[in-house]
Amino acid sequence: MAATKHFHRELEKIKKMILSIGAAVEDRVHLIGKAIESVDDKPAEKIIHDDHEIDEMEVEVEEECLKVLALHQPVAADLRFIIAVIKINNDLERIGDQAVNIAQRIKIMAKQDHHDFVFDYSPMVEKVEFMLKRSLDALVNMDIDLALKVCQLDDEVDDIKNEAYDQIKKAMKRSSDCLGYLINLLLISRHLERLADHTTNIAEEVIYMIEGEIVRHGKNLP
Repeated sequence: MAATKHFHRELEKIKKMILSIGAAVEDRVHLIGKAIESVDDKPAEKIIHDDHEIDEMEVEVEEECLKVLALHQPVAADLRFIIAVIKINNDLERIGDQAVNIAQRIKIMAKQDHHDFVFDYSPMVEKVEFMLKRSLDALVNMDIDLALKVCQLDDEVDDIKNEAYDQIKKAMKRSSDCLGYLINLLLISRHLERLADHTTNIAEEVIYMIEGEIVRHGKNLP
């Protein structure tokens, strides 16, 4: 009985740890949205400087999960929880990396001559922020319907990325003197799209955690 209580305390500790890294990543995504809007290198520099915090948290979560696997050898739903957390943990760290990638683009853009062309990324950022928040809410509440809604939003982010590609490529043809600036603007759309992909992965792992069914790459999604 004591061993069982200790095991469940360990699971609760892991859940709190993954939600803590999730909150930290949410903060960075919100900050990067502001940096994109203003092309401001100050918040971008902060994201780059603080990236080690996310990396350290990711290692701590993984070590805790491996310790529980080794000591308690969980089965069934508890095993699915640990496996899903390890994968979610990795996706959260990768979201942090994508935020850093965007921050690096913004730092370069802030020093370049700005082009008259500006692509409004705010709808894309809002969708990505919404997806991240809802995927973590789905994890907290073990809500499969919420997780499925996150997966469905990924196509909308892809559509905005494609629109950005089309518009920026046209701007490149019109103004070859600002190619550096426009290329960095183009890369931001790719990083945001990858960020949304990692958020979708989190939602898919929540579904796996609840249902025990793998739904990656759209497999078995309604």
